Amino acid sequence: MSSGYGSAVAPLPPHLDPRRPRSSSGGRWVVWRRVGLTVLAMVSVFALVVSAYAFFFFRNVDHKVPRFASNFTPRAAQTKTDFDGSDQNLLVVGNDDRSNLTNRQAAELKVGKDGGSIATDSMMIIHIPADGSNATLISLPRDSYVNIPGYGMNKLNAAYAMAYTDTKGSLDAKRTAGAELLTKTVSNLTGLTIDHFIQVTLLGFVQISDAVGGVTVNLCHAVDDTVAYNASQGVEGGSGFVSKAGVQTLQGVRALEFVRQRHNLPNGDLDRAARQRYFLTQAFRKVVSAGTLFDPSRLNALANAVENSVYVDAGFSLTDLARQVGTLSPDNIVSKAIPFQGFQDTEVGSVEVVNPAIVQRFVKNLIDPPAAKPSPSTAPSTSAAGSTPASGPTSTTAKPKPHKKPAAACIN
Repeated sequence: MSSGYGSAVAPLPPHLDPRRPRSSSGGRWVVWRRVGLTVLAMVSVFALVVSAYAFFFFRNVDHKVPRFASNFTPRAAQTKTDFDGSDQNLLVVGNDDRSNLTNRQAAELKVGKDGGSIATDSMMIIHIPADGSNATLISLPRDSYVNIPGYGMNKLNAAYAMAYTDTKGSLDAKRTAGAELLTKTVSNLTGLTIDHFIQVTLLGFVQISDAVGGVTVNLCHAVDDTVAYNASQGVEGGSGFVSKAGVQTLQGVRALEFVRQRHNLPNGDLDRAARQRYFLTQAFRKVVSAGTLFDPSRLNALANAVENSVYVDAGFSLTDLARQVGTLSPDNIVSKAIPFQGFQDTEVGSVEVVNPAIVQRFVKNLIDPPAAKPSPSTAPSTSAAGSTPASGPTSTTAKPKPHKKPAAACIN
């Protein structure tokens, strides 16, 4: 065979000759290799599509979520040095605002519409490190006896209410004043710089718990917190929560009843705060799981909840937060309450006594644990090569451990 130029063409090497005979095993390898590459390509494309969808979804919600119209930013309300750098501290406040409830919703939630919008009975800091490797939820009991700038000593949940009430002008101006004073108070108490402020109403809590498909809880005891039962025990009021003991999934109205119950609990408000911390931790685990972040229907439900009943500061970005927690494992989320030194009766009622220095040391050690020092039992071995030390490991370097999901336990 010759080319058009009259010169002979050298034959192709056997392994490149398309006419060469192929073994059956080699053919199968080629087929499976092509299938594998095709599947890999499809998975890559799917991941890109999902990531793009999530990015545009969160960016769209960012444009819709209600914000403090006065451009309130928490950092402007604080003057201390930010010791945790690029980490994020979100102050999440459960606000008893019922202004957006219809008469039917108020009846379903068993709360009425006459409640004020200034009660902040649920307060929590969510600390997320810059690398998004874990998250810590720090519960702030509402009855903590603290110094409120400009007002003196009072319960922590009074800070928002005092500034809200004393501020003249629009509803937004009142909300902003409340958020600013509460931010200052919490920052002074914990030593943390608050990066963002998130305010959730009663309706928002219900809708968010619905959006994540409910939260699993394990109750130690059966519960009857209805008004009728409490009246028979000489107690006024009740959340309406009725449940058997054991594991179950709560959402919607039942979830709200669970976290609002204050009667029939062994430790009163302490147990109520523990319930709120427990429930929000479980809900947060679901939100950061792939099953929620990449489920369009659940994302849309979350978006509706956020758009209807959540207020955030001017600089908050749901897109940035989603990026930061995108690789966060639900098992790396823990929750703790700040320590207190006991109870005391004061001019503002019964309070929990807290020491800011102790609280700040607790918080700093919680989010930035000090390096462990080797104990005598972990000192380097001086035994001969090949022998076994009497006790303890031979390494003296303590490696930081990620948060581990606590063992399942019942809650009051």
